[in-house]
Amino acid sequence: MFPHSPVRASSARHARRLLLCAAILSVSPAWASSPATLTLDAAMRQAIERAPLLEARRAQSESARQEAARAGALPDPQLTFGVDNLAAQGPGAFTAGGDDMTMRTVGISQALPSRGKRQAERAIGAARADLAASSEVATALWIRQQVADAWIMAWGAQRETAMLRSMQQAWDRDVAVAKARLRGGTGSAAQVLAARMQSLDLENRIDDANARAARARANLARWLDEPVDEPLAQPPDFAVLPHDQASLLGSLDRQGNLLGWPAREQAAEAELAAARADRHPEWNLGMNYGSRVRGLSDMVSLQVGVSLPLFSRNRQDRGISARAAEVDAVRAEHDDARRQQVEAIRSAWAQWQSLGQQVRQHRDALLPLASDRVALALAAYRGGGDIQPLLDARRDEIAHHTDYVRMQADYGRAWAALAYLLPLSETTP
Repeated sequence: MFPHSPVRASSARHARRLLLCAAILSVSPAWASSPATLTLDAAMRQAIERAPLLEARRAQSESARQEAARAGALPDPQLTFGVDNLAAQGPGAFTAGGDDMTMRTVGISQALPSRGKRQAERAIGAARADLAASSEVATALWIRQQVADAWIMAWGAQRETAMLRSMQQAWDRDVAVAKARLRGGTGSAAQVLAARMQSLDLENRIDDANARAARARANLARWLDEPVDEPLAQPPDFAVLPHDQASLLGSLDRQGNLLGWPAREQAAEAELAAARADRHPEWNLGMNYGSRVRGLSDMVSLQVGVSLPLFSRNRQDRGISARAAEVDAVRAEHDDARRQQVEAIRSAWAQWQSLGQQVRQHRDALLPLASDRVALALAAYRGGGDIQPLLDARRDEIAHHTDYVRMQADYGRAWAALAYLLPLSETTP
């Protein structure tokens, strides 16, 4: 026996520290080594920040606000220059000093539209500004729905690929069992070939799923303006909506498809008011200053003009009738749009409920039954049975899992169609 060595004790403590560090690293949280994931909310924020279409709507909204600010203002005054009473005959014809009445004039005039017409112009400008603002909000809602749909499609393709790859490991084990039985003399080459063929078919399914996942990510990248390489995070709970059906049906005019209709009605009514204002006379004021030659006194002229709507039956009245018909048309189209939105909400709600029930049935009944069937067939095959029941059970299990994953994606898309109908400020998590 050798005496206790401090060097060996130190080395032992050092080794224990290394083992402890290795153990700590092995149980470190997932965020320490796993790549960052892209959440649905993050994708939406990024899309809203980078959407050129939304930037165009903002510019249009600013343009409409600027137009509304100048609507109803008086027209610019008009400045005139000229020569009055110019002689056309005699020795001084067409000369500024050819006659005592000839004057060099300068004048200014101002058109004065009726008060009602100016108010109607301001109402039209305000309605168009509201329409542009509502178009901006509606575009943001539409982008959120499109991004949610693209993200959910990419997430579903990602899940399908992961599911098929996990299934591939089970198929590989079946092939290995078939080969082991062949080597042991209890199996046949036909069984190995059958298992191998099913495994190759599964690889084709994986390749197809990878292609669909790539297409889905390309669609999502179109909204994010950059490639989507990171894995997608877990989705929201598709079984929970921020609003119930009654709330959605009671807030139709605040939803994206209908946001602009109140402003359209206001604009049509303002156009009608402007047409009615054309029945009232419009005034014009003017003043001219005339300078004469040869020491004669200068002259000042004042003018007052007024329009005479004498033939209103064939002019103004017809304009009023046309604008009134447009108001009726806009109101009827608004009512039809509301009916379409009611139908769309009820249809989407029924689809969401139906898909939710199917997802739960797959999760709670069909998938466990498919797994139990595979377990029984695998046990029978390992006990010396035929491989075909196992292959059939594996194939049906893949089909059920594929249906489940795709149904989840459809369930999420149905959820997104209802979850993002209202502006973000009215949506509660």
